[in-house]
Amino acid sequence: MGQPIVQVDAFTERPFAGNPAAVCILPAARDEGWMQDVAREMNLSETAFLHPRGDDWELRWFTPACEVDLCGHATLASAHLLWEDGRMAPDAEARFHTRSGLLTARRDGAWITMNFPAKPEEETAASPELARALGAAPLYVGRSHFDCLVEVESEAEVRGLRPDFTLLRGVAARGIIVTSRSETPGVDFVSRFFAPRVGVDEDPVTGSAHCCLAPYWARRLGRAELVGFQASARGGTVRVRADGDRVHLGGQAVTVMRGELVG
Repeated sequence: MGQPIVQVDAFTERPFAGNPAAVCILPAARDEGWMQDVAREMNLSETAFLHPRGDDWELRWFTPACEVDLCGHATLASAHLLWEDGRMAPDAEARFHTRSGLLTARRDGAWITMNFPAKPEEETAASPELARALGAAPLYVGRSHFDCLVEVESEAEVRGLRPDFTLLRGVAARGIIVTSRSETPGVDFVSRFFAPRVGVDEDPVTGSAHCCLAPYWARRLGRAELVGFQASARGGTVRVRADGDRVHLGGQAVTVMRGELVG
């Protein structure tokens, strides 16, 4: 038998939306080179690899270009698959040991809520190069542990961005989060996420970006519990709750494809 691999659309309740992640549940650890080759072959923004660690799981994430320190949608996809395949009881907590420490997930009806580290931003100067790369005038620019956060004037501006990815590769950050208040009923803020520096020009729905967006918009709007929508072509909804140095991220997921690796 080959190694099973599953594709899951995360942060969506329907197939072919949200953010696709490949998930490999391994019997034991595999070498880094093999995992990177698989991620390159899958050519998705993230491929997750997990294997048992007692009652918990070791979890790593790879883009087609490199390993990353934190990924929300591939963690959501992994937790979804563990419950869907009966590897965990429905009321059990999924516990993942990662490069960003212990991450947990619990089922909440059709939703899964994950407990992630907060990655708040600090204000920084807006460079002319960043505005030129985005083709937009920032209202605010901040830097988090991973990313550059840019607030712009409106949801329409977020949705209409056509960045110059060659210029964006010169920004010294994992990615660039562009956000604004939402004009859509039931949604508090919108965003898009660009990460050409790590091999992903635009990520459809980025859970880890919401580790920065949640404390930012909680502070701006005066509420801890918010709903975000990532306005990529595929689109996806992320429920967030800012909780001190942690962020709770809620999303749905659906399995779209199952297969096996023969190499």
